[in-house]
Amino acid sequence: MIRNIKILTLIFLLAGGVLSFVSAQTPDNPLKPVIISGDVTAVDSSKITVTTKDGPMEIALAPKTLYKRVSAEKPDPSAATAAALTDINIGDKVSISVIMGADKKPQPARTVYLMTKTDIAQRQTKESQEWRTRGIAGRVTAVDALAGKITVEQRGMVGSTTITVTPKENIKYLRYAPNSIQFSEAKESTIAEIKPGDMMRALGDRGPDGTTFAAEEIVSGAFQTRAGKVKSIDAAKNEIVVTDLASNKDLTIAVTPTSVMKKFPEEQAQRMAQFQMGGQGGGFRPAGAQTGNPPAASQTNAANPGGPGRAGFGGGRAGGGIDDMLDRFPNITAADLKVGDVVAVSSTRGSDLDRITAIKLLAGVEPFLRAAQMSSARQGGTGRQLDLNIPGLDGFGTP
Repeated sequence: MIRNIKILTLIFLLAGGVLSFVSAQTPDNPLKPVIISGDVTAVDSSKITVTTKDGPMEIALAPKTLYKRVSAEKPDPSAATAAALTDINIGDKVSISVIMGADKKPQPARTVYLMTKTDIAQRQTKESQEWRTRGIAGRVTAVDALAGKITVEQRGMVGSTTITVTPKENIKYLRYAPNSIQFSEAKESTIAEIKPGDMMRALGDRGPDGTTFAAEEIVSGAFQTRAGKVKSIDAAKNEIVVTDLASNKDLTIAVTPTSVMKKFPEEQAQRMAQFQMGGQGGGFRPAGAQTGNPPAASQTNAANPGGPGRAGFGGGRAGGGIDDMLDRFPNITAADLKVGDVVAVSSTRGSDLDRITAIKLLAGVEPFLRAAQMSSARQGGTGRQLDLNIPGLDGFGTP
């Protein structure tokens, strides 16, 4: 997930816009200014239409309307530069200060603060690259809030790495809301809210030996991964019912526009599952595969397609990794699935055990299921819950 700038824009413009008009409020002028924020859907010389959280709104423009351009890099309204109506295009984000009339309709705009979609895209690209090059991601295994230490497991194709994360001064903590996969709904948090089993991303600096990490921003959430066999599909509702492999009960999976839906190419899934079992001492191998453990270099490349430091959960260093590889897999929709397909899904951990909203849904995962079943049989029989290690499933998007 890339950083949602809409909420950030709203916050700083609310602060800047409202403060700039407080002095104008007098007993003779009791009307309070409001800020209307949203995406531009239409604009001409007389009016601008924006899509707000409450729906579309049309706001008149006047000769005295001021236009200010706010930097996406440094969203500070006090540093806004002069702009013109002609600078506004469809898809840009604006926050408009207006006075609501006695009829509760907005009077002509006083000031239009503009953040262009081009500037936003450039910032998102820069931030995404920064999280790729200076970020890690993994599953929390231990938290020592008093010592300020978080232990994170980064799981790779043929092993895992344990990293100790410590906060830098002025660190920023965020946490996804329950039953939500939207970064825009994440709340400010503390280290005390992070629990073992959570998924976590951290932005900062890795230690020389790769086992320590100094974090300047941490985003965490209570996520889960589940797998099941497709029982029915409602493409119109974007809902899929599966028989959960762990509980053998029906599980409804809701798919949203932000859900990532991919399918592993069969040969790729076979090869990756082979390396998983090879990393555990051999066992599952596709037909025709050579016996014996693959060379160490081959194991490294399969575990981390981009080289060292990119194992597990799609986080790590530049050069490509599991999430980069997953991006290249074919996109699918609910309509592409068939009854009997095996899918794996990641979601936030909510209160409803029978219904989840997909963050990622991956099809073509049968080889990983077979590998997990063989591993379970070797280590104690079918009574154990399967340890599904499906590359890229546990990863959740960059803020």
